[in-house]
Amino acid sequence: MNFELSAREKELSAKAREFCDQVLVPLEIITDEHGELPMDRREAVKQAVRDWGFAGINHSKENGGLGLTMVEQTAIEEQLGRVTNGLWSCVWRPPVSLKFGTQAQKDAYLKPANQGYRRGAFAISEEGAGSDPRQVKTTAHLRGGKWHINGEKWFVTSYNASDFVIVHAHVDDDPNKPTLFLVDKPAEKMVHLRSPTFMHNFAFDHAELRFDDLELDEDKMLGEIGQGFELTKDWFVEARLQIASHSIGAATRAAELANDYATNRHQFDRPIRDFQGIEFMLADMAVEIFAAKSALYRVAWEIDSGVDRKQVHAHASALKLHCSEVAGRVIDKALQVLGGRGYMRENPVERLYRDIRVDRIWEGTSEIQRVVIGGQIRKRGLSVYTDVT
Repeated sequence: MNFELSAREKELSAKAREFCDQVLVPLEIITDEHGELPMDRREAVKQAVRDWGFAGINHSKENGGLGLTMVEQTAIEEQLGRVTNGLWSCVWRPPVSLKFGTQAQKDAYLKPANQGYRRGAFAISEEGAGSDPRQVKTTAHLRGGKWHINGEKWFVTSYNASDFVIVHAHVDDDPNKPTLFLVDKPAEKMVHLRSPTFMHNFAFDHAELRFDDLELDEDKMLGEIGQGFELTKDWFVEARLQIASHSIGAATRAAELANDYATNRHQFDRPIRDFQGIEFMLADMAVEIFAAKSALYRVAWEIDSGVDRKQVHAHASALKLHCSEVAGRVIDKALQVLGGRGYMRENPVERLYRDIRVDRIWEGTSEIQRVVIGGQIRKRGLSVYTDVT
């Protein structure tokens, strides 16, 4: 087996790191201070994404994207994960579910979204529905040739950077009929309740919305009635791989900063890396990144190789679980190596420490990933995780 990245993959990785360092890193402090990327900076960053050639990295050329393989996307996303405050989200990834839309929907939503002229937010979670989407209370009823949407949604990420929302609702209040709907902004009966603040500061907001008998034309349904959960699962696989990529990028940056500090910081007339307590932390960090990164690129390769969809889903859960928890441990150790300096907000490691905590929660908590993994073992045996291929 050849685990070396191709020349093209290495080129994309290097370019993404340069983009991150030149375009995104200079925005870290101002984003952290404001709680979001300031409005007056957003259009310039959007244009930079186009200029650098990162518009639509996760969709086909046919649909206006770049047509990159999953390994190529992963090489880019890993480097974007180095930046703090969720600024990696400035490089948009239109929801994968849009590729299952009608041609008219692709033309109206997906193609312009790939070029950055539109952006969609996903509205799934609710006060009583997170890990269990069957608990969704948002309903959709077809009356007089119009869909009527009612309910509330939480954690609608990037709402204030988006001009449409994909809403997960139950048709006829039936959890066996989960269905997706396209809602354009502004919509009079889609009410923005608030955008709460969180432990991390993020490029864009995470809104709470209410739908008060919102009317939609029939052609605003995405996919078929009852297909919503399947389309959402495809989105979860991609999102979990993206989180794993960002986790590795964040952990690597923190480890690099800790390694440099341990080399240059002297106490008792010697670099602190000469003390075994520090050296062992650096060694553990390196091993954890090495193992997690190997798994990351294996799963990306499996997707490109057309491995069975169920196996990809199983492996994506294991990957998201492992990489997010590895990043938490690595960044915690990096902060410890940096000591008081690592606890200062001006230090990237402090911001990474706050940022990385959510990766064990969103797009499926660590506990839900373990439920998925345990279920796969019961149904298919340990070999789904222990076999080489």
